[in-house]
Amino acid sequence: MLYPGAWPEGSALLHGNRLLPLDRLVYEDRAPVLAIGSNASPGQLRHKMAEFGIVSPVPMVRARVTGVGVGVSAHVSRMGYVSASPFHAPYATRELFVIWLDAEQLAVIDASEGVPLENGNYGRAWLPSPEVRVELENGVTLPGVHSYVNRHGVLHDGTGTPRTHPGQRELLTELLVGSPRLRELFGVTPEEFVARARADRERCAAGTRFFADDKRVTESGLERYPRVQQTGSPGTASSLPPPLM
Repeated sequence: MLYPGAWPEGSALLHGNRLLPLDRLVYEDRAPVLAIGSNASPGQLRHKMAEFGIVSPVPMVRARVTGVGVGVSAHVSRMGYVSASPFHAPYATRELFVIWLDAEQLAVIDASEGVPLENGNYGRAWLPSPEVRVELENGVTLPGVHSYVNRHGVLHDGTGTPRTHPGQRELLTELLVGSPRLRELFGVTPEEFVARARADRERCAAGTRFFADDKRVTESGLERYPRVQQTGSPGTASSLPPPLM
């Protein structure tokens, strides 16, 4: 229910259980990844890296981003929530985080988003400037960023326009109130939804199919951007160098 988790108050270096000051905001030897949901949560990043024994620090840089909105993924996660997903929003501006990942770290996040899998939930795309403008706190504008684009699409607001993610409890409440079929699958409260969805592959797949069958899904508008090949297996040397800045 706390998805996407707590974000840092400002730019910081995630090192183990600590957030430390940064000595710079740009890391030319790392890949810049736009964090839309829980990838901007230090706790979630630490958990993902720890699963593969990776302890190297992760720079997390706050940025002013124009051209991307935070929408609702058109799939039900087996972690028990409906996650955030980016969509094309030319005039939207908001503060998000860029996480700078080395090759091993990038492979971990790719794997967690399903990038290497044929039926994975996300593909990784390169969003170039000026279509997506990412301005760091020091005024530097990046030439582009990586972002995880949902392969299922995103939920729309009833008019075909991608809806924004209001937070987990509010989102699940709205979805359940508006659909007898979802209540049949996941119960009548957000707490029941999370409990029933968590680790139930078939139930989550049924919820994902419902979104599509009920015509609640639209494209994110980011599908046209080039997909980037996954860089290797987590915890090993990467098979390909990560696409950097």
